Amino acid sequence: MTTSLETTTLAVQGMTCSACVNSIERTLNSMEGVKASVNFGSETVHILAPAEINPKIFIQKIKEAGYSASPLGDSSHVSMHNKKSSIALFFAALFAIPAITISMIMSWHHAIDVWILDKLDLLGVLHPIYSPTSWLVIGLTTPVVLFVAWPIHRAALRNLFHPTMDNLVSLGSLSAFGWSIYANSTGAGDVYTEVAGGVILLVVLGRYLETRAKRRASSALSALLSLGAKEVTIIRGGLPLISSIENLQIGDEFEVRPGDRIATDGIVVSGSSAVDNSMLTGESALIDVTIGSTVIGASLNHNGRLVVRATRIGSDTELARITAMVVNAQSTKAPIQRLADRISAVFVPVVTLGAIATYFVWRYNGDSLIQSISVAITVLVIACPCALGLATPVALLVASGRGAQRGIVIREPRVLEVARTIDTVVLDKTGTLTAGVMKVQEATVVLEAGAILGNGFTELLKEATILSTALSIENQNNHPIAHAISAYVSAQSINTTTVSDFSITPGAGAAGRVNLGIQSPVVLIGSPQAVAHSSTSFHPKISRAISVAQSSGLTISVLAWDGVALAVFAVGDEIKSDASETVIALRAMGITPWLVTGDSAEVASSVASRVSIDPDHVVASAMPEDKLAIVEKLKQEGHRVLMIGDGINDAAALSAADLSMAMGTGTDTAISSADITLMRTTFSSVIDALELSKKTVRIIRTNLGWAFLYNVIGLPIAALGLLTPLYAAAAMAMSSLFVVTNSLRIK
Repeated sequence: MTTSLETTTLAVQGMTCSACVNSIERTLNSMEGVKASVNFGSETVHILAPAEINPKIFIQKIKEAGYSASPLGDSSHVSMHNKKSSIALFFAALFAIPAITISMIMSWHHAIDVWILDKLDLLGVLHPIYSPTSWLVIGLTTPVVLFVAWPIHRAALRNLFHPTMDNLVSLGSLSAFGWSIYANSTGAGDVYTEVAGGVILLVVLGRYLETRAKRRASSALSALLSLGAKEVTIIRGGLPLISSIENLQIGDEFEVRPGDRIATDGIVVSGSSAVDNSMLTGESALIDVTIGSTVIGASLNHNGRLVVRATRIGSDTELARITAMVVNAQSTKAPIQRLADRISAVFVPVVTLGAIATYFVWRYNGDSLIQSISVAITVLVIACPCALGLATPVALLVASGRGAQRGIVIREPRVLEVARTIDTVVLDKTGTLTAGVMKVQEATVVLEAGAILGNGFTELLKEATILSTALSIENQNNHPIAHAISAYVSAQSINTTTVSDFSITPGAGAAGRVNLGIQSPVVLIGSPQAVAHSSTSFHPKISRAISVAQSSGLTISVLAWDGVALAVFAVGDEIKSDASETVIALRAMGITPWLVTGDSAEVASSVASRVSIDPDHVVASAMPEDKLAIVEKLKQEGHRVLMIGDGINDAAALSAADLSMAMGTGTDTAISSADITLMRTTFSSVIDALELSKKTVRIIRTNLGWAFLYNVIGLPIAALGLLTPLYAAAAMAMSSLFVVTNSLRIK
């Protein structure tokens, strides 16, 4: 029996470095059948586990590991965590800043010592050798080291055998604090109490700022999670009823007032308006909708009341699908991130051993105990793997969020690394380079061709009347070309007339007797071949219009009255307005475009010439297996191939390509097969996706370079005694902040 698996995503609080990531993953992955992946940047854990395991068990396991967790989207735990961080920062600053100030301004330190000792002498009180001011500083530092830093010490104890950044901070601060008490009690040397307080203050401040920056980085996902409607006005028995969104069922009709968000995906059954899909598709222009239009849940209704019939609810909606893909992308690790995590896993133990070795080297060379301890503490404090752990996930977090805002939904972060290597793009035609909707590109009405119909038709031979008969016939035909002709004529405010004896001949066309009052001609609309079989010879202008349309790769419908051809409709899929400039931009990026389509050679050649694709890189009449074979052939030749499509027939090629993009207007099969989904209808979003990928990889490399450089330079400087622990703590905090703020440049 096969065990069904379910995916659970939780928000995690309390992580301080990538070693914490390894600790949580190790805890969860020790459970049978569980596979967990933690993202330090988004502070989430993505768990694939048997369906029978209650998610509360995962939360409990994470708690046992020393952290806390909550369901993604539950802001109560996050708000509490933020509140605790603010309180910790306040008290750390309240006590540590005076302690640091007194310690670092020697004149204050000396004056306070003299004043206290004089008072004790006047009172005749015997006192040992010590600094009263140092005891004051120790008193100020005690709440910081023992209470504010208690969560750090607790996490260090829990991870004693699998050290994290908390172990370094805890060991460093307690060492400085303990030594200071000993030194001031015995006169053994200098006191470093302010170092203990300063380290904790800077760590708490760094984590507070880092958390705020990470929240900003994940703002796009937060926005997506908050878009879903909580209530909906369902129409029951003709009356509106406000109800919870959970009570909405497929087929229910619900009301959407101006200014409201559409509760779920559906079809408009009443009203007209303009809707804003920008939060989901990145498309800034408002879209007009009327009866029969499809609308997306969470889009904003602007200026008209709509009644919508629900077609998809819950996890099947467009919003849920986009959110799921973004969450998955942010929870999945890129190969470059896995490398950083492996390095971080061994980094803390190595640094701890290095600090101990540093202490013994300094003592062996004859330095004082306090100097040796100070240098060892500095090594512990400066060695922060946070920057290394944040370098990749925060950049990926910002990239996936920013992409979602611009209608670019990234399925897995690995594709960002692949995108920069692409040198060939294979393009489908319909729905990719073209809008995927048939439209009349050219209509030719030849009135003089009707002369042979006789005097009874003289008054009827007008363009409006001929178009009216086309509309009357095609309104009853469900073929896409018929819809295109109907839409074209209707846009000219031409009315229909009565039709009798209507019939359709598959592959040929449609016919019927149209009542024009004084005459009722038999009107036939169909292919040139079909009409030619049952009509007189075509008028030269009719023949010329057919020839021009065929050379452009358009589909042709000829209209005839009683066997006399009077009009030609050239119908074709409209090329997207930005298709040509996007192909040119791809060429400028060093990417060679190919057009592989199931359409005829004439259509393929016409489209290729209009969008600047080399004729040698055009393949027509391609079946799904042909598209797959072309992608595989190009890969075998050493090319890195990007496939872009939108149909079921593109799915195999999308899966085989090094990188794949599906148009969001396409089929679910194509979208589920692609690495990136482009929600905007414009083709230029391909360039946006590639540029986003390249910029993200550049920033990740900068982050990793900085993280490695920081430790390569910082550790030797600390080990040579050229830094104090306080400056080391400041450097550690600034290193992590640099990585996070650099990643925010992607926005």
